[in-house]
Amino acid sequence: MRGKRQRNTSWVASITVCLLIWQSPQWAQDAAGRRAAYLGMDRNDYPGDSSMATLRKTFAFTGYWLNNPPGARSNSWAGKRSALQRMGYGFLLLFNGREYQQLRAPGNAARVGAADAAAAVTAAERDGFPRNSIIYLDQEQGGRMLPEQRAYIHAWADDVIKGGFRAGVYCSGIPFRESISVTVVTANDIRDNSAGRALHFFISDDQCPPSRGCTFPNPAPAPAESGVGFADAWQFAQSPRRPEVTAACSKAYSADGNCYPPGLPQGSNLYIDVDSATSPDPSEARTH
Repeated sequence: MRGKRQRNTSWVASITVCLLIWQSPQWAQDAAGRRAAYLGMDRNDYPGDSSMATLRKTFAFTGYWLNNPPGARSNSWAGKRSALQRMGYGFLLLFNGREYQQLRAPGNAARVGAADAAAAVTAAERDGFPRNSIIYLDQEQGGRMLPEQRAYIHAWADDVIKGGFRAGVYCSGIPFRESISVTVVTANDIRDNSAGRALHFFISDDQCPPSRGCTFPNPAPAPAESGVGFADAWQFAQSPRRPEVTAACSKAYSADGNCYPPGLPQGSNLYIDVDSATSPDPSEARTH
């Protein structure tokens, strides 16, 4: 949820020109020749085909829920893969995970993780996403993971991989103060305790800085600018904004605290979260 390299040879400059011709403007590499970053969006409710066609003018990829998003009783993204691919979108596949209390009550977090992994694989296959796509588990609660949370994440990742896909985690990249002298970054904690699992990371950090708030820069900010160097994607703006971490960039948001994309009237009530990624298809989920 990544890094930059300088290049200065003439043949790279020529290749860059070709890439700029091929790519949409928001996908372009920056003038320094650094690794490209791409702008994306995510939202719990599907905005509708017409709105998504308009949003495609700004965004290279979109979040795509495989199960009910947080707080929702249904999933309006289901069945939309083909239409979105025809529009040219890449995908960030999301699966809503469990909170700690939901894991503690059954007494077997690993079993819950395995069952949820099976549901994620089934949903991805049902909507036609190819094998080896990356599915990101939505881990909403931050700080240091408790034993039940670790067991759940590990079992989920293992069974997603056994099902023919790759496993990722959406989690916080913001330092959490555990005590006066100890801070924990959830993404680091999960990665450092992954026991060798090859996890991908979509991190959330909307605090300003490093975020500039509800902005749509071209080129997009590299995920590594979040401070989590191994991030593949970065959610840098949320709707509604969180006042305690966004005071320095509050003017970038609408007066109601939400983030509205360009090209659509604010009266549409279509607010979004804004992301960047190291690929225009972060889950490598487009079919060919």
